[in-house]
Amino acid sequence: MAVLFVNGKFCKDPRLVTADDFVFQGLNIPRPVNDPVGTTLTLINVDQLPGLNTLSVALTRIDFAPNGGENPPHLHPRASEIFLALEGTFFVGFVTSFPDYKLFTKVLNKGDIFVFPQGLIHFQVNLGKTNAVGFAFFESQNPGIIRVADAVFGSNPPINPFILARAFQLDPNVVKNLQAKFGNNN
Repeated sequence: MAVLFVNGKFCKDPRLVTADDFVFQGLNIPRPVNDPVGTTLTLINVDQLPGLNTLSVALTRIDFAPNGGENPPHLHPRASEIFLALEGTFFVGFVTSFPDYKLFTKVLNKGDIFVFPQGLIHFQVNLGKTNAVGFAFFESQNPGIIRVADAVFGSNPPINPFILARAFQLDPNVVKNLQAKFGNNN
């Protein structure tokens, strides 16, 4: 039996489409920041805004806590990102791929943008003493996100601690502690 996989959503019957399929309201409302790293992400993709289906775009509002709230090192496997500093001052950067692993960084102020190429590890940090807001825009309706630490130390099932200990040149007990912190209890 053939299995059908759709990287997106099936189109809605045009006779059933309404104006509500093309609007998302409230993106101007600050979100509480409860994440341990100091950010809250509000993703707007085809699941939240059906009118985006097949348009190859998505966006995320990112609320940052003061004094170092960060969107930790992560990557998007299916999209590049344009980051807009809407409110606050940010330290941002990305790392190129093997063999150079060159780090590109910049301080962004309100109204500045920075581009993160598809598939490269990148981050944003709030440098200010007050909450900050950024918007990330993607050229994919399904950009995906892989937070590096979550993926490595929080995989399910967990990666063998001795593999990670060698890769990161850490004591295996440190790796086990990190795995427990990121959700895996070995």
